[in-house]
Amino acid sequence: MEGLPYPLAMVLEWPIFGRDGDGVAWRPTPELLHESQLARFLRSTGETSLEALQARAVADPGWFWGAAADDLGIAWGRPPSTVLDATRGPAWARWWLGGELNYARAAIDPRAAREPDGAALAWEGEDGEVRRLTNADLASAVETATRRLHALGVRPGERVGILLPMLVETVVAVLALGRLRAIYTPIFSGYAAPAIAARLADCEASTLITADGFLRRGAWVPLKSVADEAVAAAPSVRCVVVVRRAGDAISIPWLEGRDAWWHEPAEAEDPGAAPTPGDDVATDPETPYMLIYTSGTTGRPKGAVHVHGGFPIKGAQDLAHQFDLGRGDSLFWFTDLGWMMGPWAISGALLRGARLVLYEGAPDFPGPDRLWSIVARHRVTHLGLSPTVIRALMAHGEDPVRAHDRSSLRVLGSTGEPWNPDPWWWYFRVVGEGRCPIINYSGGTEVSGGIVSGNVLGPIKPASFSGPCIGTAADVVDEVGHSVRGTVGELVIRAPMPGMTRGFWRDDEGRYEATYWSRFPDTWIHGDWASIDADGFWYIQGRSDDTLKIAGKRVGPAEVESAAVSHPAVLEAAAIGVPHEIKGEVVVVLVVLRPGETGDPGLLAAIAGTVTDQLGKPLKPERVAAVPALPKTRSGKVMRRAIRAAWLGLDPGDLSGLDDPRTLEAIQAIATDHDGGAA
Repeated sequence: MEGLPYPLAMVLEWPIFGRDGDGVAWRPTPELLHESQLARFLRSTGETSLEALQARAVADPGWFWGAAADDLGIAWGRPPSTVLDATRGPAWARWWLGGELNYARAAIDPRAAREPDGAALAWEGEDGEVRRLTNADLASAVETATRRLHALGVRPGERVGILLPMLVETVVAVLALGRLRAIYTPIFSGYAAPAIAARLADCEASTLITADGFLRRGAWVPLKSVADEAVAAAPSVRCVVVVRRAGDAISIPWLEGRDAWWHEPAEAEDPGAAPTPGDDVATDPETPYMLIYTSGTTGRPKGAVHVHGGFPIKGAQDLAHQFDLGRGDSLFWFTDLGWMMGPWAISGALLRGARLVLYEGAPDFPGPDRLWSIVARHRVTHLGLSPTVIRALMAHGEDPVRAHDRSSLRVLGSTGEPWNPDPWWWYFRVVGEGRCPIINYSGGTEVSGGIVSGNVLGPIKPASFSGPCIGTAADVVDEVGHSVRGTVGELVIRAPMPGMTRGFWRDDEGRYEATYWSRFPDTWIHGDWASIDADGFWYIQGRSDDTLKIAGKRVGPAEVESAAVSHPAVLEAAAIGVPHEIKGEVVVVLVVLRPGETGDPGLLAAIAGTVTDQLGKPLKPERVAAVPALPKTRSGKVMRRAIRAAWLGLDPGDLSGLDDPRTLEAIQAIATDHDGGAA
């Protein structure tokens, strides 16, 4: 196992664990200190403390991840001979050399053989329908779907879009494509057709898996119609596979020769007569299995490439060592497949031997107690909710929560955006009854999960992180890359991890390295501001770039701006994220109109409607405002940071590169004029 010569002195003195300090809300029980997954792993390494374990992980990431994979019980097809090869540098590290791993088979086959009648999935529709699958049921469903997709022409390496809400078939499709060694692209079920088409076209998807419709607040969403509109702009798609969810409740368009039902049999002969497609070839752990799009500040969305031996192992390790998830537990993370927590929950829960709980609909339909009733009905042990969801549900008071039994809960999770104190305490005291730790978790699509997190062996302060995820060489640095404490700095990673993306789809290596590895030698720059307090607790302070986080979901301003500029009256646009008491952050779009156009409320509302039509209702702008000009540098780059500061009345920082200061003055004036914009 090769170690790497990183600047260890910067990160070996972390005072992260085993410390207290003012304001601690939760401390581990003696049972967790001795019997949790993390406690057992620590003992197995021979290290005397988490500090020592972290130091060794930074010094020798190959050793750490080899030990972690052993602890997770990863079902290798063939064990690796070498854990880490970093001869090309940390940006292009290769993992598990000489090994064989198909993560989908590893997630299904061992548990089906070990306990065929054990619980694998529980799904609840918004209409109250419930489906439960055993391990044997899931294995059978995945085998059937694998044969069906193979019969429809899906082959290794082909890209397949999945545009589905969280259904049983969503999980089955994900695993079947992994078994086939195809590459799936998860797509947010709330996107409008142009945003879907952009992703399908970029990855040149051959197939799209969607549904006839799904329920949202009691109404059927005609998903197949949206999919058809998207496919019309994505010529590479030759087949659309349709899951029957709405049935006779809605009528759907159908194109013979292209469209196919998910539930139709793959072949007439006995499935046991031939091996399952994909099982006859070994899977190199570096084989791509997922292409998930993450938005940046410029250009088209970036397709992060993830491999069988990367994202699934990192997610499973986080769930084991941060969240204490294992056999007999039930994970319910309220999310969509299009956000990384959907794929993370699927692969992570199944690799951990836990049961995965899925829900199709809105969190407060038909009443504000819906999520709490799911916890009670399905005996959820691990519940994951974003601060946005908590802020919305706490407005209904405590009675809807207390009306349902939550004694099964052991761990609460959260991710997506920074907390503010009141909702954190409400989640802790009301939902978790003051006994369940809130494992705050932050990282990103590009690293397959967490960079910083809580864990069950250390005390927890409100809205804090205990520190770096176990085995992750995270640090907070100043503008020249030196470690800082007690002040805000850049969140970085100083050693490679298996979950890091293997670059961007259809991009040369330069863009990937320039995005994450170019500022400091051998250091990943994540794009978050972070700080560490005097007691060693970590806090995320927001994005350090211009990327928007709307309701905890990361969106590039370029996508929003492109949608706004598609309106014929708009010449230029700039999108910023501004704080919102419920949603965390909402979109504000500033537009420069074409000559002869006036910024009347009707036109501004129409521009907001265009953005909504392009990107979907979740990304509807909170406000659209017309400005004379956008603040730009002398080289013509829009200064979104300065725009946001002017809109919010904040200190804009260094404006030495600003070409015309009057542009900011106009924005400040419009921001205070509530009649100067429309949604």
